[in-house]
Amino acid sequence: MSIEARQVALEALYEADQRDLDDYPLELPSKAARLVEGVLDNLGALDAEIEAVAEHWQVHRMPVVDRAILRLGLYELRFELDTPKGVVVSEAVRLAKLYGSERSGSFVNGVLAKLAERVRQ
Repeated sequence: MSIEARQVALEALYEADQRDLDDYPLELPSKAARLVEGVLDNLGALDAEIEAVAEHWQVHRMPVVDRAILRLGLYELRFELDTPKGVVVSEAVRLAKLYGSERSGSFVNGVLAKLAERVRQ
């Protein structure tokens, strides 16, 4: 999976979150569309797993960018099994540093690393 597909998926997930959309109405490149659809189809389960490891955080109270990146990363860990977990985590951290706040990179790294250990032994 390319960083470009992840960036497009992140932007679409961010917009869907802000507009309370259950799906994303615009055409996306196929890889990004697969990620967005997968996240949106599994949203409840992904959020529950994220909350289970994010100490003192509820998903709905997380910054929107961090929330979208964690959902995207966890979806990849669960369903995009050809992508190594280290790649998933490092690309998510890269996106967090690029689009998030000063603390987003370390926050995403900590939560997603815990999830990676749970999801992929």
